[in-house]
Amino acid sequence: MIQRTFTLPAEDGEEIRGDLRLPEGPPPKSAVVVAHGFKGFKDWGFFPFLCETLVADGHAVVSFNFSLNGIGDDFLNFTRLEAFERNTLSREVAELAGVLAKVREGELVPAPPRKVGLVGHSRGGGVAVLAARAFTEGGGRLDALVTWAAVAEFGRWTEEQKTEWRREGRIHAMNSRTGQRLPLGLGLLEDFEKNRERLDVVRAGAELGTLPWLIIHGEEDETVAVEDARRLSRANPAAELEVVSPSGHTFEAKHPFDGSNPRLDRVVEMTRGHFRRHLLTER
Repeated sequence: MIQRTFTLPAEDGEEIRGDLRLPEGPPPKSAVVVAHGFKGFKDWGFFPFLCETLVADGHAVVSFNFSLNGIGDDFLNFTRLEAFERNTLSREVAELAGVLAKVREGELVPAPPRKVGLVGHSRGGGVAVLAARAFTEGGGRLDALVTWAAVAEFGRWTEEQKTEWRREGRIHAMNSRTGQRLPLGLGLLEDFEKNRERLDVVRAGAELGTLPWLIIHGEEDETVAVEDARRLSRANPAAELEVVSPSGHTFEAKHPFDGSNPRLDRVVEMTRGHFRRHLLTER
């Protein structure tokens, strides 16, 4: 496997930093983009394992950190809390759609791929659904989508939280792994409320039509309830739904990653199978 890093310019002088993984040999004919979720990053837990497994199937694989995800030069810890505070959902959707475009055009991979797939986890799964719609509306072609434990709704805050948010200008989310209180700026809430229709994941999912979409969710997920997956499935009957039980939000993977397990193996194998059918075959 060949691994390279890349940097793309983002708004406000920020940068999107990522990794390109390639199989040895001629340029791959397919590529997969991998999107992390809230409090996630490209090197978290199962992401490198997933990327390397997909490369073994012959895909070029692009993973990256959203520009304001809070990760800086230390790629394993949240050291840019001021950036985390400025992040918005619309920004993440635009950044992911932009990465998809650069992959499709061959700017991030050795040659323009014939087919492109997308994977997103948790909030990144919801962002992936929205970016898939935005990318295709803009004339791009996406050939397959997989969402892991994806949210069906971003507006998960209580009225009490929103009142405090507006009063204080921020609220905080606890990172249970590090004990950090991660700040969420008021811009996140304002962006969501201003663009509620465009950020409606269920509606976007329904508008994906017959795009090959595999929805995977853990039955015992306590972070994003499995009902979110069922809502997405009901919105788009063409999508496949796979519920993994017993399994939680990260399919029992941890960070630092200490190896796979039967539930994560099942999720990865379903993902590989979906991309094999839709990216590696002539249709």
